[in-house]
Amino acid sequence: MAAKSEYIYGYWPVIEALKANRRKMERLLLYDKADERGSIGEMLQIAATREVPVQRVPRQILDDLAGGGNHQNAILRTQPYAYVHVDDMLALAEKRGERPFLLLLDLLQDPQNVGSLMRVADAVGVHGIILQDRRAVGVTPAVCAASSGAVEHLHVAQVTNLVNAMRDLKERDVWMIGLDIGDDLLPIDKTKLDMAIGLVLGGEGDGLRRLVRETCDLLLTLPMRGRVASLNVATVGSVALYAAWQARGWTGWR
Repeated sequence: MAAKSEYIYGYWPVIEALKANRRKMERLLLYDKADERGSIGEMLQIAATREVPVQRVPRQILDDLAGGGNHQNAILRTQPYAYVHVDDMLALAEKRGERPFLLLLDLLQDPQNVGSLMRVADAVGVHGIILQDRRAVGVTPAVCAASSGAVEHLHVAQVTNLVNAMRDLKERDVWMIGLDIGDDLLPIDKTKLDMAIGLVLGGEGDGLRRLVRETCDLLLTLPMRGRVASLNVATVGSVALYAAWQARGWTGWR
């Protein structure tokens, strides 16, 4: 049975999906009154290169397919996102001559948070992102939109059990570094993050699950001096990702 088509919406997600050329792309749908100059013209040029059929449609069709998302007059109908294996991430690190740099998300539910983290993960050059395939958001069109299309260039794996994936990585000398809240935790600036690492972030409500926390080699926290007791997971993850990249000497910075 053929997989159900997905609809990627918005200028940057569509452009990046076309550029990455990792999905099977079925059709580019454009607002029938949109000018072919500017961003639409760029989409048309790349679609022609990729041999993706183009169809002009009324705005209402785009509105319906985007499900309320901001489609910016363009939707790309594709096959679902192609996940990879964790081994592919480690192979990418080896190919680049770098120590593995991974991001593990423990049951995050909000597409905006996941997409934002993926955008930062792409910016700092992680080798892959690991998600659990149950009770957590996957790579949906909403996540793609929130990442501004960055996910199309990333290695993302879905695993049956995140704890087992963490244990396997530890056996392969990848340190599991969890981000949590607590006065007894080591501040992130007091730890060297230039080794092979997987940064582990907990869900929006309860944070890291008990077994995930216990499987981490080290738990770190972000120092805070304000009155609010915690930060959004996407903010915590973004700071940690940049701290880890800085510890690597801004490897690969162009």
